[in-house]
Amino acid sequence: MPDFTSIKESKPYKIIKTVIDFLIKQWFFVVLGCLVAIAHSYPNFARQGGLIRAEYTIGYGAVAVIFLISGLSMSTKDLAKNTLNWRAHFTVLSTSFLITSSIIYGLATAIRASNDAEINDWLLVGLIVTHACPTTVSSNVVMTKQAHGNDILTLCEVFIGNILGAFVTPALLQLYMTGGWEFGNPSHQAGGDHTITDLYKSTMKQLGLSVFVPLFVGQVIQNLFNKQTKWCLSTFKLAKVGSFMLILIMFQSFSTAFYQDAFTKVSHVSIIFLVFFNIGIYLFFTVLTFFYARPIFIKRIFNHPPDENSTRLYTITYKIFRPFYYSRKDTVAIMLCGPAKTAALGVSLVSSQYGSDNPNLGIILVPLVLYQSEQVISAQVLTNFMKKWIHAEELKEDAENNLPPKNIDGNGNEVDDSADVNDEDDDSSDHVLRHETSISNDSNDHKSRDIAIVRE
Repeated sequence: MPDFTSIKESKPYKIIKTVIDFLIKQWFFVVLGCLVAIAHSYPNFARQGGLIRAEYTIGYGAVAVIFLISGLSMSTKDLAKNTLNWRAHFTVLSTSFLITSSIIYGLATAIRASNDAEINDWLLVGLIVTHACPTTVSSNVVMTKQAHGNDILTLCEVFIGNILGAFVTPALLQLYMTGGWEFGNPSHQAGGDHTITDLYKSTMKQLGLSVFVPLFVGQVIQNLFNKQTKWCLSTFKLAKVGSFMLILIMFQSFSTAFYQDAFTKVSHVSIIFLVFFNIGIYLFFTVLTFFYARPIFIKRIFNHPPDENSTRLYTITYKIFRPFYYSRKDTVAIMLCGPAKTAALGVSLVSSQYGSDNPNLGIILVPLVLYQSEQVISAQVLTNFMKKWIHAEELKEDAENNLPPKNIDGNGNEVDDSADVNDEDDDSSDHVLRHETSISNDSNDHKSRDIAIVRE
């Protein structure tokens, strides 16, 4: 009989166990790496128009699963409230379409002026096109949930941004592709596949079937079967399912790019340049968006709420401008929406503008495909810091109010020891169940008495 105790105490066992535990924790990157390798070897499998018709099975199916989970987990009241948050919409849209695209246009112009023969001019066109695209459809929703930010606000930005993107992106390309960039103007290509009307119809079809319908179904199910929905969210770890769907979307993008030989049409120097440029520019835009969402001057000017001693001017301006200094949860949502760019709709936008038979289409799509994958990988790392930042403020507020400290698990989730057994894992659906965990009436009474005693 083998001595399992001695085996577990051995050094090789401990090393192997440590490696396996690490790989399990980093499952997102491991699975993504495996699927990218498959996309390279068998690109026809998951490309658009390929073996599994990924434009439908993944482009619609995987995205629909993500938003069905969102519909199951978010409050209808909060969804309506965030839909009317026009300030956040202004901040995200101005960042996504105007600020990021104008900065990239300036950088691309400077790079082209350096006359580096290794950097293809059409690759720089692809860089400008990428950052003229709207925010991504699915990844920022998943990442905002993981960071415990306001994913309801993120969902609103996704819908609004991509509806406007069908009009704004072509307009931006006409604005930027002039003068020295005239060769990259879509109107000068051999022939785009669709008119703006067709493009808008296609965008609305994809958003309607993959975003609105599953979201609506999820909301109906949640309101009719609230307790059962929470049980399903925690039991089947649906938050993890959303992350896996995101990997499938990236799998589709890489398969399409490899099938079109996009990475072989440009030099290795260009690919290396893009990899590091994308990471740097994404982090820069994230920091820039943070300061845009929490401008210091607003906090200093409007440092206290209006009272009886405040002037009428201060009261009015406070109500107008103070909300532009967003809460931490809203800030995280804005930070993840602003710099992100869609590949799901971006490929359709680019193909319709430049034509699917354009010999330079593969090169134009390289920056978009690489940026999508790198923004997801970077955000996956940043969400851990964002989550700690959000909960740090909540713990500080509890201490200031003399409330008992919350029991926070390793993932930054609040654990309620008084919840019944069936609900003790509910917080695995990220932030949603933090305030809505199903607790028995007796447990609520005990908790209320405990807080009252502490305050006394």
